[in-house]
Amino acid sequence: MSSNGNFPALVEAFFTDRLMRQRQASPHTIASYRDSFRLLIDYAERRLKKSPSNLDLEDLDAPFLVAFLDHLEDERGNGARTRNLRLTAIHSFFRYVAFQKPDRSSFIQRILAIPSKRFARRLIAFLSRPEIEALLSAPDRTTWRGRRDHALLTVAIQTGLRVSELIGLRCEDVILGPGAHVRCQGKGRKERSTPLGKRPRAILQAWLRERAGHPSDPVFPSSRGGALSRDAVEDLLAKHVATARKACPTLKNKRVSPHVTRHSTAMQLLQAGVDRSVIALWLGHESVETTQIYIDADLALKQKVVEKAAPPGARTGRFRPADRLLAFLTSL
Repeated sequence: MSSNGNFPALVEAFFTDRLMRQRQASPHTIASYRDSFRLLIDYAERRLKKSPSNLDLEDLDAPFLVAFLDHLEDERGNGARTRNLRLTAIHSFFRYVAFQKPDRSSFIQRILAIPSKRFARRLIAFLSRPEIEALLSAPDRTTWRGRRDHALLTVAIQTGLRVSELIGLRCEDVILGPGAHVRCQGKGRKERSTPLGKRPRAILQAWLRERAGHPSDPVFPSSRGGALSRDAVEDLLAKHVATARKACPTLKNKRVSPHVTRHSTAMQLLQAGVDRSVIALWLGHESVETTQIYIDADLALKQKVVEKAAPPGARTGRFRPADRLLAFLTSL
């Protein structure tokens, strides 16, 4: 095996042939894998004193890659989730290499055997109905930008679209006739349609009339007319959450990201009695099991189960200590 040009050529082929041509990976996936390899190559350059173009496949053996993953946590301060994300990119690359270099199968198998790191899963964050109403009331609808933001937040919370799906919406993707819905292309380039309720439909209809865009124009444009960026959505959300906190104190202790609005959609559906399989289809989940996280997070739903399971004649409800000291001990 050549010591020069081997690894760089495989990386280029992995991105152009495997990810772009064969898998037709989304721009988000390509960007994530690109960043993983940038970090890996930068680490290898500093540790091995080799330029990226001179790196060889054998330089990146299993012990070296484990050291790289440890470096992400110990020196860069990344969490276990980020570490596992980088490992996913590495595994994907070496599975591709296994087809290209079958004579290196034992070397590759040791890398593919590197396990993901286990971590504690925290309960998901979501907004309650009063918090949602406070957020939707925050934009100043006397301005063009405020009306755009109000329409965007309304659609985000009612449909549960991901940020990439939301900023990718075109005017032609919004159907406002009978059976009003929006069309989007989600993860894995899977297309899905999400229904619009009466209120979101009216708000979106008024916004599109004002927006007066061509079919291929973004539904929610920037001030310059182009599509909003992910950062722009995060910024406008943070701005309106700050305003909403003045009217809704419970928001003060919550970190509200665009994904929290998606979680809020799922929780509203779950609390309305919608089946898990329907919620999975609504959100574009790959598996129904993904929806389990919302059941785990819904304390009110668990309380209803407890009340239904209570013995006949037994008093139901959550335990509330009458004494201040007992309340403190219970909170520990």
